[in-house]
Amino acid sequence: MIQSKARITAIGTYVPEKKLTNEDLEKMVDTNDEWIVQRTGMKERRIAGDDEFASQLAYKAIEDLIEKYNKDVKDVDCIIVATTTADYAFPSVACQIQNHFNIPCTGAFDLNATCAGFTYALHLANNLITSGAHKKILVVATETLSKVTDYKDRTTCILFGDGAGAMLVEYDHENPSFLAAHMGTNGEGGINVYRTSFSTTMDGKALSDTGKIVQNGREVYKWASRTLPEGIHTLLGNAQLDIENINWFIPHSANLRMIESICEKSNISIEKTLTSVKYYGNTSAVSIPLALNLGIEEGKVKNEDTLLLYGFGGGLTHLGLVVKWNI
Repeated sequence: MIQSKARITAIGTYVPEKKLTNEDLEKMVDTNDEWIVQRTGMKERRIAGDDEFASQLAYKAIEDLIEKYNKDVKDVDCIIVATTTADYAFPSVACQIQNHFNIPCTGAFDLNATCAGFTYALHLANNLITSGAHKKILVVATETLSKVTDYKDRTTCILFGDGAGAMLVEYDHENPSFLAAHMGTNGEGGINVYRTSFSTTMDGKALSDTGKIVQNGREVYKWASRTLPEGIHTLLGNAQLDIENINWFIPHSANLRMIESICEKSNISIEKTLTSVKYYGNTSAVSIPLALNLGIEEGKVKNEDTLLLYGFGGGLTHLGLVVKWNI
């Protein structure tokens, strides 16, 4: 990896006010609190209102970042948004952000790497700044997964929630944040978690054409439990670090049982792992910034800590980063 010249300088998050508890789900499908907690570790999720969309969640996360760190976004020269639930097919959420904050001179685009979207966006921001192409990038993840969740399917409706997270990444060649990266893809497994749009087949196989999230949880679990320990090993090698050098592991909060399996196979203590799964559920690309921000607010994450962020999900795709935290 080329020596980074980019530093994360601020973080902000937002979740909607409405809660969807396990007790609420008991009234909707054949399930119960004990069954959900045992299999996922989830107690609650946050749900966007009918008239609340990904762009609005993003605005509030950015406003949180501005207020907490006294930051100005007017000089941002690129906006990258990770989302699978944009308000529109186009214009992008990134363009909506540019308009809302009246940022005068910036590029703006959305990317879709599903649950790995936030680490993809951070990786891209680091490389754009390190290359000299940009100086200050606003990275955002925002999802309204409740709008594409089938609340008659008890295997998926217990999982997903809504929220947004944002970070500023700025040029700083003396104190960079990014130490190493590792990414990979297994497109053959894409059929195990999908949402249809125009096509209703994949590799000659018929899909469930509901426009809602469809997931083969068993296969995704097997893939993640096998792939992430290997990816973590490679990532640490790229960083020339051992697992003992990592202060906090922050994986995508897909499912607590999956995370426990990954930790066990990677020799990572669950006590050194931060998640947002218990009270926010699976928020796709948003889960990592939510978990990190919780760690900061609880006094766990401190400046100079070394963090291992790892996003993984639909595609199937994954990307891990080793980051020095110093904001």
